[in-house]
Amino acid sequence: MNLRSLALAAALSIGLVAPAAFAQQKVTLKFHTFVAPQSNVYKGALVPWMERIEKESGGRIVFEKYPSMQLGGTPLQLYDQARDGVVDVVWTLAGNTPGRFPRVEAFELPFMMTNAEATSKAYWEFTQTCGAGEFKDTQLLTVNVHGPGMIHSRDKPVRTVADLKGMKVRGPTRTTTKLLSAIGATPVGMPLPQIPDALSKGVVEAVVVPWEIVPSIKVDELAKSHTEFDIRGGGLYTVAFITVMNKAKYDALPADLRKIIDANSGMEASGIVGRDHQAGDPIGRKAAEDRKNTIITVSGAELEGFRKAADLVDDDWVKEMNGKGLNGQQLLDCAKGLIRKHTR
Repeated sequence: MNLRSLALAAALSIGLVAPAAFAQQKVTLKFHTFVAPQSNVYKGALVPWMERIEKESGGRIVFEKYPSMQLGGTPLQLYDQARDGVVDVVWTLAGNTPGRFPRVEAFELPFMMTNAEATSKAYWEFTQTCGAGEFKDTQLLTVNVHGPGMIHSRDKPVRTVADLKGMKVRGPTRTTTKLLSAIGATPVGMPLPQIPDALSKGVVEAVVVPWEIVPSIKVDELAKSHTEFDIRGGGLYTVAFITVMNKAKYDALPADLRKIIDANSGMEASGIVGRDHQAGDPIGRKAAEDRKNTIITVSGAELEGFRKAADLVDDDWVKEMNGKGLNGQQLLDCAKGLIRKHTR
């Protein structure tokens, strides 16, 4: 070893020179979510988002991916897992803990959403303006919605509001179960993984989910009838999702890696996740078509019956927000205005 090499080795040993490897350190992020690894949203939206970050970082950011709650806990605990540093990043429903993030519920109200990309961009802008502060104890990375929600029935086809009277229907969020109640159905709150067993045993007679999730939870096999809604009037419902990161983990990133995370966060990134999420809808629809299931599209007078029930849900939500000290009508008008702004 020459004198120069000996001097460098000595300097490194007493900490006078930082090794190049430290400057180019790798960061591993534990990503946790409730959806299954075979689901369209996981394969088509979440994994590509992580892969973009890994590629742009030159491999210095590496995601450890844990779908299907593989790190333990329940879907309702995901947000707190990120907040508390149990994991680094989660993708979850804002509505998993009813009433905790009340402002963003505006996006889950019936017949609000248009397409997932536009509505996701509107949702992001909402979190930065009239809905600011909802997720302040984490680092908000993206928000998104899925494609138009719809009804999948085990036996009885659903064409009108009357068809749902008394039917036990699984709902994903507080606002959706309110809609089901207004229609006259019996809402049953239930996490996504419980759907196949509940539908097969008749615990529920129908479920509301978007097309994209249908194959991964075997709804195409377990339901004979699927009810869509004329999208020109907006989707029956959608769900508000969030991708959040532990704040301390984000703040501890080297500045150049924070920039890469930031470049894959925000309005445009939210739109991409929403777009890629909805891109799974045709796959789910084809699975039902291949089984020759009945597919119904509600429009015209039949649609008006659902919209009247939706108006009651909107009014009730506004009053509830007012009771919490929030301006419910202002929040609703803001969400509607932003969706119109971003919808081409």
